[in-house]
Parts: sequence; C-alpha cells; structure tokens
Amino acid sequence: MNRPQVAVVGAGIVGLAHAWSAAERGYQVTVYERSARASGASIRNFGMVWPIGQPHGESYETAMLSRARWMRLSTEAGLWVNPCGSIHLAHRADEWSVLQEFQSRAETLGIACELLTPAQLHQRTPAANPDGLLGGLFSPTECCVNPPQVIRSIPAWLTEKYGIKFRMETHVSSMEPADNDAADRSVRVTSSAEDVAQFERVVVCCGAELQSLFPHVLAASGLKRCKLQMLSLQSPGSDWNLGTHLASGLTLRHYRIFEVCPSLAALKTRVAEETPELDQFGIHVMASQNNQGEIILGDSHEYGADIEPFDKTLIDDLMLRELRKVFRFPGWTISQHWHGVYAKHPTLPVFEANPAPGIHICTGTGGAGMTMSFGLAEQMWNRWA
Repeated sequence: MNRPQVAVVGAGIVGLAHAWSAAERGYQVTVYERSARASGASIRNFGMVWPIGQPHGESYETAMLSRARWMRLSTEAGLWVNPCGSIHLAHRADEWSVLQEFQSRAETLGIACELLTPAQLHQRTPAANPDGLLGGLFSPTECCVNPPQVIRSIPAWLTEKYGIKFRMETHVSSMEPADNDAADRSVRVTSSAEDVAQFERVVVCCGAELQSLFPHVLAASGLKRCKLQMLSLQSPGSDWNLGTHLASGLTLRHYRIFEVCPSLAALKTRVAEETPELDQFGIHVMASQNNQGEIILGDSHEYGADIEPFDKTLIDDLMLRELRKVFRFPGWTISQHWHGVYAKHPTLPVFEANPAPGIHICTGTGGAGMTMSFGLAEQMWNRWA
C-alpha cells in the first residue's frame, strides 16, 4: 500500500517496457494511454527483434538485453516469441563482399553469425530466390513477435502479475512538479478523466503527448518523423514456413552495424546509380512470418515534410519489384496495406530529456522500438535506482 508511485504516459512498446521495469523494482505503476488500445507505430512493424541491425558495442548489448527479456516474457506471459534468427541474402557481388567482410570481423565485434552457401540457405528457408544467389549471412539472435498481439496482451499480464493500473482512453493534459512543499519532489498529473494524481516520477513515452505537453522540448530535440509503408501476404498455409527473418542485400546500406565493412561504400554507390528511386524513398526489402502464417513485407522511409497522410502506390510497386527479385513465396496475394509514423533521432538510439524534476521523456527509438525498448528501460531504471 505504501509503494512509491510512478506514472508512464503511453502504452506502446516503450511505455510497456518502462512499466515492467518499474514494477519489478517495487513501484506502483499507472499507465496512461489516450486510445482504447495501442494503435500507433508499435503495432505497425515487422515484429522483428533485430540485434543484427544495431551498431556493435553498447547498442548491440542493449538489443541483446531486450532479446533476453522478450524470451522471458514468452515464458512467463505465454506470448508467442519465435527465436528464428535472420538471414541477409546476397544476389550481387558487392552484397556478398560486404557479408564476407562482416563475418570476418564478427568474432572481434562479439557478434555470432555464419556464412551460408546457396545449398545451405535452401535448407534454412524455401523463400530465397535461387536465381543469382551467391550466399547469405545467418545470425541466430533475432526473434519474431506478432506486434498487435503482444502490444495488446502485455497490459493484462502486467496488471495480473504486478498490479499495474492502465488508464486507457485517458489523455494527460498537463504535468508539473508539486509546489506545496519544498521537500516534496512529486509530480502532479492532470488527465482527461478530470482527476489529479501525484507521482514520484513520470516517464513520457510517446510523441503525441510530447507535442502537447512539452512543445519546446520537441522543437529543440532534433527528432524527425519517419513514415514507412508495409504490406502483408495471405498465409500460404501451415505446410509452408519462412523459417527465419529474411533481408535482401539492400538492407546492408540501411543498418549501421555494416559500416565496419570497407566495401559497403561501393554497394551504396551502385544502388544510387542503378536505382536512385530506392534511395529517394528509403526502400530496403525484408520479410517475416508471424504465428498466424501471414508474411509481412516492407519497407520504406519518408521523412519530415515529405510525409503525407496518403500512401504512395509507387512505393508499394517499388517494394514488390525488389521483393520479387530476391524472394519466392507460394503466392503474392496482398491481404493488407498500411503505414506507420514514428519519431527518430538522427544520431541517438533514444531521445531523453528532463524538462522538470521528476519528469523524464523517453521517446524516438526510431524503427528499433521492438528491438531496443526492453533493454533501454532496464538500463534507465538501473540508473535511476
């Protein structure tokens, strides 16, 4: 009854990660979410827990900490988390050069991976197009989750196990340090439920509330909005399994972990000269398969003023063109199209700020929310403790 009170604003993956880490440390946690259920960027992605996409060193270690907590969540909450690993495919000579260089440095970087021949690839997945296939790089660390299922199921588990309170359809209208007592370090939170509550700490984990609560912080943050377009294919049936996450050679130019490879520059130059439209829309193609059998495909990247509420058929067509070059699926019937918009910082893995005592902003994990959030929350609460 006397546990210190903590509020988390936002029930996306970042907010849920902070709520879990705080509750494990003995705090009574209240989560405010303006929607009836989370419906933002946290449910509009591949469901890839993707350590191989993070720069080696601290970021990679944070991603691996997140992975461990995902596996624990699978056991304790009974959620589907598939430790399927990932394969980067090479259909061009420069892609194969990057993969070979990366594998030669991987042990020194503390990253587990192995090169696969075309024959070995076909033992791992039926989806690698054999035409022009030179090989691939397998990493065992990646996991797959079903974003809408996990994001909307975790709150019930957190409530049952830790007594976390979820205030859904409740918009936080203001927060400020309590001023009734100089020794009182608490934060007063006012919400659309027309009540006022006080907390020892408030963690703001969503961009929407940041715009209304702390516009000056957002303006100075350097955060940029990024829009991605994605689609899914109908399930090919229970007899067909993707086997692992798949990424094309185009992905190598997107994830910073591959910047240790000298030959990456030549790959980037070739893509820019041959297919500048892919750089224009930030397209690099990947595939995952969820527990319902659906094949999730994407994606693209548009930033800032280029973002429109209307999806571009051109982007879908370009993604499908590149997907058909490197992947083979039993069918190409599209079941869904969608887009997501998230906040991304140009250099930081997450944006943090403390606009007032007891108030901490944590947002802007970019496209790595599923990969990084659990690890980041653990590190932050260890630091605060």
